[in-house]
Amino acid sequence: MAQLTDDCFAFGGPLLSVDEAAALVAERLPVLAGIETVPLTEADGRIAAGDVVTGLDLPLFDNSAVDGYAVRFSDLTAGPETLLPVRGRLPAGAAPGCDALSGSAMRIFTGAPMPPGADTVFMQEDVRREGDAVALPAGLKAGANRRLAGEDVARGSLVIPAGRRLTPPDLALAAATGHAALAVRRRLRVAVFSTGDELAEPGAALRPGAIHDSNRVLLVALLRRLGAAVTDLGILRDDPALLPGLLRAAADGHDLILTSGGVSTGEEDHVKAAVEAVGRLVFWRLAIKPGRPVAMGLIGDTAFVGLPGNPVAVYVTLLVVVRPLLARLGGARLDAPPSEPARAAFRYRKKAGRREYVRVSLRRGADGVVEAVKFPRDGAGVLSSLTGSDGLAELPEAVTGVEEGDRVEVFRHPLLW
Repeated sequence: MAQLTDDCFAFGGPLLSVDEAAALVAERLPVLAGIETVPLTEADGRIAAGDVVTGLDLPLFDNSAVDGYAVRFSDLTAGPETLLPVRGRLPAGAAPGCDALSGSAMRIFTGAPMPPGADTVFMQEDVRREGDAVALPAGLKAGANRRLAGEDVARGSLVIPAGRRLTPPDLALAAATGHAALAVRRRLRVAVFSTGDELAEPGAALRPGAIHDSNRVLLVALLRRLGAAVTDLGILRDDPALLPGLLRAAADGHDLILTSGGVSTGEEDHVKAAVEAVGRLVFWRLAIKPGRPVAMGLIGDTAFVGLPGNPVAVYVTLLVVVRPLLARLGGARLDAPPSEPARAAFRYRKKAGRREYVRVSLRRGADGVVEAVKFPRDGAGVLSSLTGSDGLAELPEAVTGVEEGDRVEVFRHPLLW
């Protein structure tokens, strides 16, 4: 397995754009996840470790797309219908035989191989049976209702590219082309904890000044949706004497340590010093809102990312910053995120040079155009702005404001792009 080196995170510079950060991750970090082979029933959501090429045609042979009667098109007459004797019956799974079909029709069922010489199938509801013969109406085109060998996937075709996150249709295609198992990347092992003396476990009784820890719940759920194997390490207290040892212990057996809170420059933000005591830390002062204080570093061979403490900032930075990192370390292909255009039904001002994500709900205007309505409160700690909105409107660095009627691009929740 590849290892991280001391200069992997030597990005430099006082402030990075989101795109610069993603490019540096792609350029400088190795793929850490090893390879294992799993049965198709366990491969959903995993990352394909290599290209999957089919050695079979799909379909394997010419076959009927319907229940009906197979004929040779050249046997049809020019009149309003053709009467042909019926010779045999061919269900799915039966061998087609060796004799070429000529001057007759064969009863055939969906999926059955086409008899030799046959090239067209009449649907059973379109014909009239007369004893041992069948009356076939005029007007059907040559080759109708016949599926050709390889028309779905031809032998030698790429059916699954390396780095693809496997979906149920991918697994069905792999099965249809003869694969019982696939080589996939091992799940990334991610250790997650929150920091802060003010935090209590969800459901616990709260002492004065304490709050329930929601960030860790959010992170664990999102990481599992992204395919990671997560270890929940709970809440770490703001103790500068204990944090370095706890971080060093978390690095053992994990590919990534992910924390929330404690990475800013306040007197009670001790994570920065703790990481520097046992590893190396470089701040990503990202040009992003919400979520500028994001830290990245290295503890031994384990990557470290410290996210902000506010939950909306955690949500945005995990999906915009950490997701590309996970893709790189895990050998996954990172596709451009899908978005949809909407007409802004709000006004907004922002700084040039910073990418911002505005929480919006979508509605259809009186003229039928989809509109984006801004959530009424902006705070990075307003969790209800995530549950009460449909997605995030992305405002690029060059944009300095939005007027009503402007076009914006919206990424719907959950943003597992």
